[in-house]
Amino acid sequence: MRLVRYGESGKEKPGVLDGEGNIRCLSGIIPDLDGTVLGDTVMARFRALDLKKLPLVEGLPRLGPCIGGVGKVVAVAINYRDHGLETGSKLPAEPTLFLKATSAICGAFDDLVLPKNSEKTDWEVELGVVMSRHAKNISEAEALECIAGYCVIDDVSERAFQLERGGQQHTKGKSADTFCPLGPWLVTRDEVSDPQKLRLWTDVDGIKMQNGTTADMIFPVKKLISYISEFMTLCPGDVVTTGTPDGVGRGRNPPVYLRAGNVVELGVEGLGLQRHLVTEYGA
Repeated sequence: MRLVRYGESGKEKPGVLDGEGNIRCLSGIIPDLDGTVLGDTVMARFRALDLKKLPLVEGLPRLGPCIGGVGKVVAVAINYRDHGLETGSKLPAEPTLFLKATSAICGAFDDLVLPKNSEKTDWEVELGVVMSRHAKNISEAEALECIAGYCVIDDVSERAFQLERGGQQHTKGKSADTFCPLGPWLVTRDEVSDPQKLRLWTDVDGIKMQNGTTADMIFPVKKLISYISEFMTLCPGDVVTTGTPDGVGRGRNPPVYLRAGNVVELGVEGLGLQRHLVTEYGA
């Protein structure tokens, strides 16, 4: 299933895509698409629905972030070998973790707003994982069973904030408003047979910048979920973003960063695509 949240920011309603790609409203069944409804029992109830009997959503409403009420966004740095090489980073022996502020979350087609004093805002297409249950000290063998579904994420990064203002501070460089677009939809776990066989890509103004595959992850999804659960409890609705392949602006020679007026398009195979107009802070 492809689950969505639609409507104006802060007032999104839950929905599901039918076989023709139309949005069907789920408001009569659940109040929102969040961690409280992602367990296996409720998801099985969703699958049993006759989607054509649900109310049709007319027009082309805004698609909000595909999951609401996110408790935390756990991100992974340098999880693709080629990305590590392009940035001159030492490849990690264990996953390198940081948190993105939940206030950075936005929709898949919202504007990407350059923060005040931004100099080096960069793109990073990533596979996002949304949790369905509490996970603490879980094994790799059971890790994928704790996932509700997958989505596209752009781990937008202001490199000057991240690397030049007080040393390596990933959270500071990756938490500005609009720096964590989620969606366009949440694709349920059963629709993704192998999360390590998905192509992901980014275009800026129609020019291909990233073109990778999740097969190149240093630490696969099941390893990441198990590893993170050793250090913190992952809760239903939490998001894990799993790293980016090579092709970021910082890694180019010379580096290329986003400016107002750029259009960024990115996607993950089977999970949809995002499109963002880059705008100036305060514009």
